[in-house]
Amino acid sequence: MAEIILQAEHLRKVFTSGKKSFTAVSDVSFSLERGQCLGIVGESGSGKSTIAKMITHLIDITEGRVVLNGKDITQVKGKELRDTYKEIQMVFQMPMESFNPRYTLGDGIGESLVNSGMKKTDVKKKVEELLVLCGLEPEFAGRYPHEVSGGQCQRAAIARALAIEPSILICDEATSALDVTVQKQVLELLIRLKKEKNLSFLLICHDLALVQAFCEDVIVLYRGEVMEHGAPDEIINHPKTEYTRKLIDSVL
Repeated sequence: MAEIILQAEHLRKVFTSGKKSFTAVSDVSFSLERGQCLGIVGESGSGKSTIAKMITHLIDITEGRVVLNGKDITQVKGKELRDTYKEIQMVFQMPMESFNPRYTLGDGIGESLVNSGMKKTDVKKKVEELLVLCGLEPEFAGRYPHEVSGGQCQRAAIARALAIEPSILICDEATSALDVTVQKQVLELLIRLKKEKNLSFLLICHDLALVQAFCEDVIVLYRGEVMEHGAPDEIINHPKTEYTRKLIDSVL
C-alpha cells in the first residue's frame, strides 16, 4: 500500500489589504505519496506558488490544514517548524537570487550542515559529494553565484536543498528561467534523484509537457480553484475544461 507523506486539506488563502480582500487559493486538497511527483500547473496568478508558501510556512494558512507524515504541521513553530524544514525543502525559479552573492556556492550548500553541528572537514566532503551527485565538479564549491551559469547555479541550489536529506522537494518553476537544453538536463537530474533517493516532489509549473515527463499526478489550477485532478496523460489527452484545453494548446 502506498505511503502518504504529505496531505493538504481544504487549503484556503485570503489576502487582505485595508477593506479589500482577495482569495488566492480556494478549497484545494491533495495528497503526495513517498517517491512520487505531483504537478501543480496553471497560468501566472492561479495560486500555485501560494500553495507552496503555505505548505512551507512562508505565509499563513487562512483555512485548512497540512499534514506531514501523519502530523498536523499547520500551526507549528520553533523547533517543530525547524524539524519540518528537515523534511521539506524548496528549489526556486531564480537560483542566483536564492544564494548570498558574498558567499561561495559551497558555503551556501553547507550552511544547513554547519548549523546542525557537523565538523568543517565533514561539511567540505559532504558538499563535494552533493555537487558531484548534481552533476557539478567539486571545484564549484569555491565559486560564487555570479561566476556560474543559470543551469549550474540551479544544480547547486538542488544540492543545497538535498544537504539535510529531506523527504520532499518543492520545485517552484525551478526550470522556467533556463533555456530548453538546460531545462532538459535539470529535469533528467530530478528524475534520477527521485529514483535513487526515493524523493517525493511537488513540481509547480505552467508547462504540462514538463509535468507529463515527470509526474504521476497533476492538479490544474485556475484562479485558486482546482479545475482538474488526475494522471497527466489522462488530463492532456482528455481535458474536461476549456481552460485546460487552452493550457495544453499553449505548450504542446
